[in-house]
Parts: sequence; structure tokens; C-alpha cells
Amino acid sequence: MTTTLHAAFARRLNQALDHAGFIKGRGRTTALAGHYEVSRETSRKWLGGLALPELERLVEMATQTGVCFEWLVTGRGPMVVDDLSVREAAPFPYASAEHRKLLDLLNRLSPKRRRALIEFLGNP
Repeated sequence: MTTTLHAAFARRLNQALDHAGFIKGRGRTTALAGHYEVSRETSRKWLGGLALPELERLVEMATQTGVCFEWLVTGRGPMVVDDLSVREAAPFPYASAEHRKLLDLLNRLSPKRRRALIEFLGNP
């Protein structure tokens, strides 16, 4: 039963990430790990239905992807509710798919290369 619940959560997590425009395909595990500052193994387990994030992380995921918390956790209710009177900030701190892709690529770099790239870009 637990594996069924975990697998159902993994499907909803992937849907939520798709909804938010998160990177698809082979890079999703690495991008998710980088975004939430967890290991690739943890990210792989979430996406593969082998483990569930902790409560605080689930709240963060629902808020950042713009989906309903109850739907993400249980599958009940609508995935997205458009008529809420109280709104959170934008789902991700960057506005476009291009920004998300750039951040995902940046997260894949080693810390040394990331610093070098930031230094390079900061010196026009």
C-alpha cells in the first residue's frame, strides 16, 4: 500500500513540476535536487515513488509549483484553484521558461565552475 501511495505522489509531483514549467526529461532529477538543495538520490526517490518529502518540503513544493497542497499530498481536490483571494508570490523566483532553464543549467555546474561563471558574467 505504501508503495502505491508513493507512486501516486510521484505522478502528482511530476505533474506539478510540469505545471510550473520545470525542466523535463533526464535532467529533472538533478534540477530538482539543486532547486531544493537535496541529494540527487533523494530527488530520484521522490520522482520514482520510493520516498516522500517531509511536511515542510511538501508545503514549499505546492507553493512554488502553484498547485493545491491537498492535491499534491493526497490527490484529492483540484490540482489548481484559480479563484483564491490570497495569493503567494510567483511559483518560482524567476519568470520565464528561459530563466528556469538557465538556473537548472547553473545548478548542474560544480561549485567551482559556478563561481567562475558568475565572476565571468559579472565582469562585462
